[in-house]
Amino acid sequence: MTFLGSRGMGLLELFVTACMPVLNMLLVTGVGSFLATDFAGILGKEARKHLNYVVFYVFNPCLVSVYLAKTITMESMAKLWFMPVNVLFTFTFGFIFGWVVIKVTGAPPKLKGLILGCCSAGNLGTIILIIIPALCKEKGSPFGAPDVCQTYGLAYSSLSKAIGSFFLWTGTYNIIRANSEVTEVDGNTQTTQTKVSVSDSTTSTVSEENYSISSDHVDECALPLIYNPTTARTKVSFSERAKRVVSSVSRSVDLKKLCAPSTISVIVGFIIGVTPLLRNAMIGESAPLRFLRESAELIGGGAIPSVTLIMGGNLITGLRGDACVPRSVIAGIVAVRFILLPLLGTVLVKAAIRFGVIRPDPLYQFILLLQYAVPPAMNIGTITQLFGVGKSECSVIFVWVYPLASVAVAVWSVFFMWTLL
Repeated sequence: MTFLGSRGMGLLELFVTACMPVLNMLLVTGVGSFLATDFAGILGKEARKHLNYVVFYVFNPCLVSVYLAKTITMESMAKLWFMPVNVLFTFTFGFIFGWVVIKVTGAPPKLKGLILGCCSAGNLGTIILIIIPALCKEKGSPFGAPDVCQTYGLAYSSLSKAIGSFFLWTGTYNIIRANSEVTEVDGNTQTTQTKVSVSDSTTSTVSEENYSISSDHVDECALPLIYNPTTARTKVSFSERAKRVVSSVSRSVDLKKLCAPSTISVIVGFIIGVTPLLRNAMIGESAPLRFLRESAELIGGGAIPSVTLIMGGNLITGLRGDACVPRSVIAGIVAVRFILLPLLGTVLVKAAIRFGVIRPDPLYQFILLLQYAVPPAMNIGTITQLFGVGKSECSVIFVWVYPLASVAVAVWSVFFMWTLL
C-alpha cells in the first residue's frame, strides 16, 4: 500500500477525516439505543440476543474469512507477525495499570477482576472494524485509494479481532473467573458459622454441612495423612498424566469460546489465502468459484451495522442499572484506556518502526497504534454475566467509558495519523 495525499494535510483536515467515522459510529449507536428504549420497543433484550446470535454465527465469520482470504498470503503472514506481539503488549501493560488503579482507588474486592479486565482487554474488533472502512472512504483519507484501503484495512481489522478474542477468552476470562471464585469464597467464609453442641456425655458434634469440601478443591484437600511407601512409589502412566494436563487446561481455558465461529473463520481465511489452488478458485474477477466469495461478502456486510446497533442497545442497560461504581474507579479506567495506554503504545510502535521491526505500511501501523486507544471489550459484559460478579457495575462503567471513547478515539486518531505523516 502507498501512503497517498497525506503530506499536504493539516491538522484540521486530519481532525475532520478522523471525526467522520466516529460520528458515523455515534449516530448508529444512538439509533440502537433509541430502538432499545421502551418507547420504540424494537431492539429489546430478546431482540438483541437473537441479532447477536446472527452476528456471531453468520455475519462476522463471513466478513472475517472473506477479507483475510483476499489479502493474506504466505509473504504477508511473515510481515504481520508483530500484531500478536502488539496485542500482548496491550493486555500486559493494561493489566499492570489496572493493578495500580486497584491499589490507588482501594476498589472493592468484587470489582478487582472487572477493573483488570477493563484495563487489559480492549475492543480490538468491533470499534476498529467500524472506524477503518469509514476512514478509508473519506475523501481526504491519508491511506490511499478507498477500495485498496478498505480491503487491507478490513483484513488487518479482522486479524486484530481474532487475536483480541484469543487473549480475551484466555486471559481476561480467567482473571474474572479467578476473582469471582475468590469473592465467592470470601462471602462464604464471612457467613459460615460453626455450630457446636455439647451433650450430657461431653461429646461435641460439629456440623458437617459447614465443613463440607467443595468439589472444586478436592484435589487440594484430599491429601494422605499417613505416609505410605507403596503409594509414594506408584508411577502414574503417561496417558494418565496427559489426561490430567488436558483436564486442567480445559478447566482454566474456555476451549469452546476459543473455537468460536470468528476463530474458525480466521483459520478458513488463512487456509484459502495461503493455498494457491483455493485462492485462484475463489479470489479474483475470473475465479470459477467467485460466487462463493461474493455471497459471503454480501452476508458479511451486515456485521458492522448490526454490531453497532447492538452496542447502542446494550448501553441502555447501564443507564437503567442501580449499581454504584466509585468515581475514582471509573476515572482510573478512563485514564488507563485513553491516556496511559495510547502514550505507551505510541512509544512502543514508533520504536518498532524505527528499528525496522514493523512493515512500512502506514495503515498497518495506524491499526497497531489504534489498538492502544480503544475502549474496553464489550464481551467483558458477557463474561461478568457468566460468573454473576460485577454484571451491573460493568454496564455502568460502559455507559461512562463508551461516550468518552468517541472523543478519545477521534483525538488519538488525529495524533496517530499526524505522527505517520
